[in-house]
Amino acid sequence: MEMLNLAFQVMNETDIPEVTPIMKRAFDDDAQKHLGKESGGPPGYDNGDFFRTWLLPYQESVGYKILAGQILIGGIIVWILPEGNNILGTIFVDPAFRDQGVGFNTWQFIEYTYPEILSWRLGTPVWAIKNHYYYEKCGFK
Repeated sequence: MEMLNLAFQVMNETDIPEVTPIMKRAFDDDAQKHLGKESGGPPGYDNGDFFRTWLLPYQESVGYKILAGQILIGGIIVWILPEGNNILGTIFVDPAFRDQGVGFNTWQFIEYTYPEILSWRLGTPVWAIKNHYYYEKCGFK
């Protein structure tokens, strides 16, 4: 397997139309594999409102686009809080680019970008077993 050349760019409001279909594909793929549903994700995942709710209104939230070369393949939102106990809000990768180290390399980028952080929190559905494995690999308990 060839390693992807990843780059990360800060996400802003003008990126929402481009990242939303990728988020939809990522969450729908999980819903199909794990729940037997055609689609499913958090509120607003399929129309951009997720970003308008969780990224744009808060000074503490930072979003990054994940690119493989020039191709947009995913995104991440983190919350950088003053006390140093931060939140991984979401990470999503286009299903066509999964199992190629994108998630792990993205987490390494976040740790490198925010080395002063005391701790990270996150939430993931109980049924998303692959997510649990991924987060454990990244050092979460």
